[in-house]
Amino acid sequence: MNIAEINNRRSTSPQAIRFTECKLPGCYLVEFSRFCDHRGTFVKPYQRSAFDERGLECDFKESFYTESGPNVLRGMHFQAPPAGHAKLVYCVTGAIYDMALDLRVGSPTYGEYEAYDLSAGQCNAAYLPRGIAHGFLVRSAPSLVVYHVTGEYSPAHDMGIHWDSFGATWPQRAPVVSLRDEALMPLKKFASPFQFDPDTTFKENSIR
Repeated sequence: MNIAEINNRRSTSPQAIRFTECKLPGCYLVEFSRFCDHRGTFVKPYQRSAFDERGLECDFKESFYTESGPNVLRGMHFQAPPAGHAKLVYCVTGAIYDMALDLRVGSPTYGEYEAYDLSAGQCNAAYLPRGIAHGFLVRSAPSLVVYHVTGEYSPAHDMGIHWDSFGATWPQRAPVVSLRDEALMPLKKFASPFQFDPDTTFKENSIR
């Protein structure tokens, strides 16, 4: 291989994973490392060192995915202490309107929400620390959404906030929602067990 070929290979190699800090403290939009050529696309959605450099909790213990049709809304979900976890969420196919809600008492954005446009085409993700409720609305179906979480699923701690109870403006006002999600409590009735810590962003109280 000559020098020109080596330089060309370097110039077309995947770029570093990029992080953009969001309004809710500890939340990030993540742009994946991506390489495209005549064969297709190579994507690296996770690199431990890149998350470690930013002090983000990223010892993922479990991964799963959902496949959803048009106008499906899932959320707003989280696990209560001591089973809370951080998560990395992204689309493999389709596109979603991703929603994060801050449930950390003492946070400067407690009770506030933030939305992110995630899609397979953009090769991006949302990183959400503990104490953030998460949900999404499908914008392009079918939508295959992957989750990496730092704690395993615990049915006893699986909780949620009603999707239409915290002032968010969703693109679809009559989404397809499960019976379980439709029965979730409104934010105003929720006594949060999460405590904001500006140093770690995932300190938890015991459940009340």
